[in-house]
Amino acid sequence: MTLVDFVLHVDRHLQAFVDAYGGWVYALLFLIIFVETGLVVMPFLPGDSLLFVVGAMAGAGLMNYPLVMGLLLAAAVLGNQTNYAIGRKLGPRVFGWEQSRWFNKQAFDQAHAFYEKYGGVTIVAARFMPFLRTFAPFVAGVAQMTRSKFTFYDVTGGALWVGGLVTAGYLFGNVPWVQAHLSKIIWAMILLPGLLILVGAWRARRSAAAGA
Repeated sequence: MTLVDFVLHVDRHLQAFVDAYGGWVYALLFLIIFVETGLVVMPFLPGDSLLFVVGAMAGAGLMNYPLVMGLLLAAAVLGNQTNYAIGRKLGPRVFGWEQSRWFNKQAFDQAHAFYEKYGGVTIVAARFMPFLRTFAPFVAGVAQMTRSKFTFYDVTGGALWVGGLVTAGYLFGNVPWVQAHLSKIIWAMILLPGLLILVGAWRARRSAAAGA
């Protein structure tokens, strides 16, 4: 099983994991969400689609809805707090880092530009944007946002992200039409936010060029 296969067919792989290991699926889900939001070198793990599929599985009685909601919210909040602490520790020296296998310089610059324009709202909005989701708390730490202010946006964004997507999956994930088109929905949840980021970056560069 490759990472791409897991991301695109997360429903099948989670179902197989539940069948094989039962309750250990909760530990696996906590780890995935924590690592994706907590480690700046892991922005490619599934997020939005995973939460939706988890909600659908809870709706089908395969998982405990209140438990998975609380567990994944804790993972999302703690992951962001860890990422923020790392960014705060490293500080401005990060701006001198080069693109590498373990550090996506372009994603960092995009997240920083978004943060400079929108401030703390970035922490909330980025929850729904792949790559920016991983880099936003890191950028907030580098920018030395206060812990109390960051925590407010962290908890707010985490509640909207986890609560919204898990609940959407819980309510609609087992509708026959959704089940029949789930792979397309997963593709859309991956591609559409990324497209919005690219359009935003293009417009920002165009504005900067026009003002030069």
